[in-house]
Amino acid sequence: MSPSDNTVYLITGANRGIGYGLAALIAARPNTIVFAGARDPTAQSLKGLVARHSNVRPVKFTAGDQADNKAAIAEIEKTAGRLDVLIANAGIAHDIGPLATAPLPSFKEHWEVNTFGTVVLFQAAHELLLASPTGAPIFAYISSGSASISRYFPGQMPAYASSKTAANFLLKVMDAEHPSLIAMAIHPGWVSTDLGNNDALPPAPVMVEDSVQGIMSRIDGATKEKSSGRFWNWRAEHDGMPWQCKTEEIPW
Repeated sequence: MSPSDNTVYLITGANRGIGYGLAALIAARPNTIVFAGARDPTAQSLKGLVARHSNVRPVKFTAGDQADNKAAIAEIEKTAGRLDVLIANAGIAHDIGPLATAPLPSFKEHWEVNTFGTVVLFQAAHELLLASPTGAPIFAYISSGSASISRYFPGQMPAYASSKTAANFLLKVMDAEHPSLIAMAIHPGWVSTDLGNNDALPPAPVMVEDSVQGIMSRIDGATKEKSSGRFWNWRAEHDGMPWQCKTEEIPW
């Protein structure tokens, strides 16, 4: 099989946590090329992944940096000639507390990375992504259940949650403006990662391996008709925890 027959993925924030888990899972599949985006593409975690999987290509990626994003997409086009699935995973989450005392700079920081970063990434990637020979390219945004307005959960992370809510809206715009693009938001669960574990919260209950399997169950086989413009749960959860959602989709 020639390189042009491989399905080409870009995963941002791929040096740790959910992004790394996704990169490792996809890299183990046949006929894939995985571009693993990270601020430091020489990170030891990515070196180890490349050592195990020759189809992994680390690429420098900084959320919200236009030049960096354009250079990453140019490298993908030069190396693989196509982009079929983009998983926008890079993000930040910190500053737990009520809105009344939330640090104002935190809002700018979260929106710069989680919201504006999504715009920058899509603008850099959309031409190559929309030209995917599959005819059904995918832009999957790793969102958060805390971004739901109609299913509000008082997690006391107003900067983070609002930045994710705004980015969810952008997914609806992508879906509406591009008839061939499958654009979806995915809640990954409360995952045991550096971002998910915080001293102010109980331990995150979802393991990375379970989360990424659930995320890929939404991406694999996705279609415009059944998948796009929707906010998917990684899986419906049924054990009654107040932060969990028992449905396949998260309400906007």
